[in-house]
Amino acid sequence: MLGVPARHERVTHVEHVPARQAGQVRWPKWTSEVLVTRLANHGVTGLWPHQYEAADLAFRGRNVIISTGTASGKSLAYLTPAVASCLDGGTVLYLTPTKALAADQLRGLRELRITQVRAATFDGDTPFEERTWVRQHANYVLTNPDMLHRGILPRHAQWSTFFRRLRMVVVDECHGYRGVFGSHVAQILRRLRRVCARYGSTPTFLLASATASEPGAFAMRLTGLEMDEVTVDASPKGSTTIALWEPPLTELRGEGGAPVRRTATAEAADLLADLVLADVRTLAFVRSRRGAETVALSARAKLADVAFSTPFTGTPLTADTEPPTSTRTASTRPDGGTGTSEEALADLPNKIAAYRAGYLAEDRRLLEKALREGTIMGLATTNALELGVDVSGLDAVLITGWPGTRASLWQQAGRAGRDGQDALAVLIARDDPLDTYLVHHPQALFGQPVEAIVLDPDNPYVLGPHLCAAAAEIPLTEDDLPIFGTTAADVLEDLVGEGLLRRRPAGWFWTRRERATDLADIRGGGGAPIQVVESSTGRLLGSVDEPSAHTTVHTGAVYIHQGETFLVELLDLEAGVALVSSANPDYSTFARDITDISILATQRSRPLGSGTLHFGEVEVTRQVVSYLKRRLQSGEMLGDEPLDLPPRTLRTRAVWWTLPASAVAPLAEAGIDLGGAAHAAEHASIGLLPLFATCDRWDIGGVSTELHADTGVLTVFVYDGHEGGAGFAERGYARATDWLTATREAISSCECERGCPSCIQSPKCGNGNEPLHKSGSIRLLNTLLAAE
Repeated sequence: MLGVPARHERVTHVEHVPARQAGQVRWPKWTSEVLVTRLANHGVTGLWPHQYEAADLAFRGRNVIISTGTASGKSLAYLTPAVASCLDGGTVLYLTPTKALAADQLRGLRELRITQVRAATFDGDTPFEERTWVRQHANYVLTNPDMLHRGILPRHAQWSTFFRRLRMVVVDECHGYRGVFGSHVAQILRRLRRVCARYGSTPTFLLASATASEPGAFAMRLTGLEMDEVTVDASPKGSTTIALWEPPLTELRGEGGAPVRRTATAEAADLLADLVLADVRTLAFVRSRRGAETVALSARAKLADVAFSTPFTGTPLTADTEPPTSTRTASTRPDGGTGTSEEALADLPNKIAAYRAGYLAEDRRLLEKALREGTIMGLATTNALELGVDVSGLDAVLITGWPGTRASLWQQAGRAGRDGQDALAVLIARDDPLDTYLVHHPQALFGQPVEAIVLDPDNPYVLGPHLCAAAAEIPLTEDDLPIFGTTAADVLEDLVGEGLLRRRPAGWFWTRRERATDLADIRGGGGAPIQVVESSTGRLLGSVDEPSAHTTVHTGAVYIHQGETFLVELLDLEAGVALVSSANPDYSTFARDITDISILATQRSRPLGSGTLHFGEVEVTRQVVSYLKRRLQSGEMLGDEPLDLPPRTLRTRAVWWTLPASAVAPLAEAGIDLGGAAHAAEHASIGLLPLFATCDRWDIGGVSTELHADTGVLTVFVYDGHEGGAGFAERGYARATDWLTATREAISSCECERGCPSCIQSPKCGNGNEPLHKSGSIRLLNTLLAAE
């Protein structure tokens, strides 16, 4: 990778993570002989200590979360007691965020060939003729929160036999249940517990998560139950070298003449090609499906160039190496065979593939086999870890852009390391404030605890629809309220006032004809969905929730569906449809909005240096006004196209800080543009908050002003981009000093002169990133944090 001298400066830090020895394996005494025998046939001779502890707690009826790293065998921790429950006449419900992972789990269960375990998936892909059999005969049902919400709980009477015998609920990949989606899942699990109680069962909950901070507290918020936690990983692991990589600045210029860095995907393609040339089995995580395909295609093209122009001479090659001139000779092929260099080189491009959503199970099995056997040496994929594809056990991992959390970083890096061998992981920074900060501040990554998972089940905009759904399933009584939290009584009163529920002496009843479950869009932001339709064929591609439609399927937007690229011809909000046509533009689009904000209620306040920090409820009015076009390969800005969309109003929660006139007067006297300084600090703080709250910068928004109407002083707001809030702003309030200090460091350490996308420019700024004052934002944050 460093064979090209110009690359040396791109590595900002190298961290070495030592190897870990395996703990002793053994089986719990209660493990069935048939399971021990079947697993022994697959090379499993016992449970490592963390698997043993979680399995034994669950078998004894204790709710437990196991939170350990990638490839640490969490599935065996729940499989062992789950099979025991089935063999003892009970039933098991397995929940996962994706259908693909459920299908792969089902395949693993069937490979055990234990006839008493009648496993089946029950999701949107399950044929209707099979659903009756699953309800009546399956004792190990694999599903997802969406089907539990819409298909199983509303029809609980059809599942009465299953619920009466339900012994265990497995919630797999539960670290994905964060923010608004996680809050919805928390209420679905409370509804599940209530239906179980109706049929006389109290199942044990076993949750499996990637490494997380305070997993027991998170699991309790998710389920509403007391929870034991298992966090010490006793699985074997080879040593890992982690490199932080910053792409170089290019000659291109963006808004305001700001320098533009080479894109992370272009760097990833080069590195992927180099690693495959070096016979290193590599996985490249990329944030989007289209990005993954771009990386794979670019890397294949580079290898095709090498194959066309370069003989194999034993000299280390890279994608940037000038081909030497020599005679073609016999050589060892990358797959371990021998043959002419022409054969080995010609086959190189075929050793790289892309993975995208929509692959069939058979395709995934072929991909797994190709990875194991070395037919494919490089795979570019999205950073969604719930792929349903076993991609652990590789030699190297490329992480294209900060994956969102330290937990995700370690989980993705953990995919490298085959059979306890040493491994390499490279984090490639995007042109973004957080990525730039992290590659220059490795102490923020290494030696730090991973983040807590943030969710807010008490959000009234989440709780209300689920109380309606619960009342439709079984009328609610006073005795049910504690299961739904302390705010349930107040929310019920509001629902009665809105005519959604009716209060009677026996409790609260759903009396409407429509389905109560339709009130909760558990993966969206509310509002009637916008149908995405291909104009030439009338084919329905999918749907987008109405709030997201303004930013994702506006007229002119590039829309990605299962790896295919479309251009939006027209967004008709009244008709609820976005018409798209197949296209392959060489640019991506970013919606830009302008925002007004008013304070509805201040819930908490405290001094912060020379200013004051607040947290409370706000009303945000946002209007998408244009969209930015950027070239895919270079990041070059191609234009800013205007849009005419109506404003949207959002009641949510925000954290904001104020500075009195006396504190900012010296800055104004020094000629600093206070509005530009506050605007720059707002952009950078939005970019850095994901380091402290498990969110993406697109989950939050901000407003800054030199003089706000509600405070009368300079004010900077950062708000949750979801109705009712998602817990992100509250996390910012709790970690304000660390968060804003990191924001200041990110701005001051950026090598640009006046501001760039790596520090204070935002791709979604509706004001065209004007005004911005980089040095002024540093002095403004210095003033705010002076006494901290």
